[in-house]
Amino acid sequence: MSAPVAPAAGPGTPVRPAPRGRARARSGAGRTPVTLVLAAAVAALALLPLGYIAAYTVDVGWSGIQDLVFRPRVGRLLWNTARLVGGTVLLCAVLGVAAAWLVERTALPGRRIWHVLLVAPLAVPAFVNSYAWISLLPGLDTYGGALLVVTLSYFPFVYLPVVAAFRGLDPALEETARGLGLSGWAVFRRVQLPQLRVALLGGSLLIALHVLAEFGALQMLRYPTFTTAIYDQYRATFNGPGATMLAGVLVLLCLLLLLAELRLRGRRGYARTGAGVARPGRPARLGALTVPALLGLAGLVGLSLAVPLVSLAVWLVRGTSAGLELGVLATTTGTTLGLAAAAAVVTTAMALPAGWLAVRARGRLTTLLERSTYLGSSVPAIVIALALVTLAINVTPWIYQTVPVLLAAYAILFLPRAIVTVRAAVEQSPQVYDDVAASLGSSAPDRLRRVTLPLLAPGIGAGAALVFLAVVTELTATLLLAPTGTTTLATAFWSASSAVEYGSAAPYAVVMVLLSAPATVLLSRDARRGLTT
Repeated sequence: MSAPVAPAAGPGTPVRPAPRGRARARSGAGRTPVTLVLAAAVAALALLPLGYIAAYTVDVGWSGIQDLVFRPRVGRLLWNTARLVGGTVLLCAVLGVAAAWLVERTALPGRRIWHVLLVAPLAVPAFVNSYAWISLLPGLDTYGGALLVVTLSYFPFVYLPVVAAFRGLDPALEETARGLGLSGWAVFRRVQLPQLRVALLGGSLLIALHVLAEFGALQMLRYPTFTTAIYDQYRATFNGPGATMLAGVLVLLCLLLLLAELRLRGRRGYARTGAGVARPGRPARLGALTVPALLGLAGLVGLSLAVPLVSLAVWLVRGTSAGLELGVLATTTGTTLGLAAAAAVVTTAMALPAGWLAVRARGRLTTLLERSTYLGSSVPAIVIALALVTLAINVTPWIYQTVPVLLAAYAILFLPRAIVTVRAAVEQSPQVYDDVAASLGSSAPDRLRRVTLPLLAPGIGAGAALVFLAVVTELTATLLLAPTGTTTLATAFWSASSAVEYGSAAPYAVVMVLLSAPATVLLSRDARRGLTT
C-alpha cells in the first residue's frame, strides 16, 4: 500500500518540518527490507541446530524416545552432569562473590593486582587447565577432580559481573544500615547481596551453560557427561540415533536453565531513582582478617593460574629438549589464525543486519530475530556440529568437511559476541548523519560505505576481536567439522595430549594462552581504573 500523499502547501499554508520518525523511515526505507531478509537468514542459521533436534525427535516418535532416552545409561549421565553443574555453580558463586567483595569493598592491599590476577584464568582454556592438572596428578579423573578443574576455569564468570555490580551499588544504603547498628555480615546479607542478584544469576547461568557444553576438559579427566557421551556415540556409530537423542536431552537442559534464570531473576529493580553524586564507598577494614584474606586469594590464584602455567612451562621445556618441530607449530598457528580471521569477518558481517535493525527498526520482529541468535548460541558446540554434519551429509554432501561448514558452526557459536558490540556501536552512532546524507541524494550503498561503516568501525572491530579470540581456542566443533588434513592449535594439542604426549602438546597450549591473553587485558582494563591500591 502506498503512503498517503500530503496536500501541497499553498501560499498561506504554514510548512511544518517532517516528523523525525518519518525522516528516519525515509532514510532507511531503501535498505530495511533487504536488511530484514538478511537478519532473518542469520536467525534461521542460528536456530538450525534446534530445528534439527526437534525434527529428528518428531521423526523418531515417542516409542523411539522411550527406547533411546529412558535407560540406565542416560540416568547416570544425567546424574553426573547435574551434580557437576550444581557443584560448580555453587563453588563459583562463593569464590566469585567473596573475591569480588574483598577487591571492591575492603581495604585489601594490592587490589589492582589482585583484580588482574583473578581475571587472568580466563586466558587458560578449560581443556588446557585440565591437561595441566592431569599431567601432574594422573589420579585426578574423579568427580572431585572434574569439579576442581571446571571451578578454577570458570569462577571469573561470576567474579566479573559481581565486581561491576559492587561498583554500581549506592554506598548510602550500606552506610545507613551500619548507622542503624547492623554488623558487617548483616549489611552484606541484607543490603548488598540482594542487589547482586541479577549479576550473580547471570554469571551462574553462564557457568552452567559452559559446564553443560564442556567437552575437552571432561573427556581428558574421563568424567562422563552428556557432551562426552555424544562425542563417543558419534565416533562409534557415526551420528546414530543415540547421539541425536542425547543431544536433545542436552538442549532441553540448556533451555530449562535459561527459563530457571529468568524465573529466579524476577522483575524487581535495583536501580537508583536518581543519578546522585558518583562516589566510592568507604572500604571496610579487615584488621586481623587481612592475612587470611590474602592467603585465600593467593591460594585461589595459585591453583587457577600458577599451577597450569608452571605445568605448561615444565612440559614445554621437556618438549623442547625432545625436539620441537617449529615448522609444524608455525604452520598450525597460521592455519588457526587464518580460520579465526575468516570466522571473525564472516560472523561480524552476519551480525550487522541484526544489530542494525535492533536499534534502527525496533519492534517485536526485529527483537525476535536478534534474540534468536542468542538462543542458538546457547546450544552446546557438540550439538551444533552434530546438526551441521547430518545436514551436510544428507542435504548438501558436496560441502561436507569443508571450511564453509566449519565457519557456519563458528558463526552460530559466537554470533552474540559480535551482535552485542555492533548493537552498542549503532546505539552510539547519530542517525542524523545518515539522514543528512540521504537528503543530499546519497544512495544506500554509498551511505553504507561512507557514513554507516566508519561510524560502526569501533564496534565492528571489537566484535571481530572477540570472535577471533574465541575461535583460536575452540575445540569441539573443530574436531568434528574441520576438513581432512586441517589442524588447528586446539586439535593439535588435543591429539598430542590424548596420546599422553604432554611435552608435544605443551607448545600448542602455550601459543593458545598467549593469543588469549589480550582478551584478559581488555576485560580487566576498565575495572582496574576504578580501583585504588
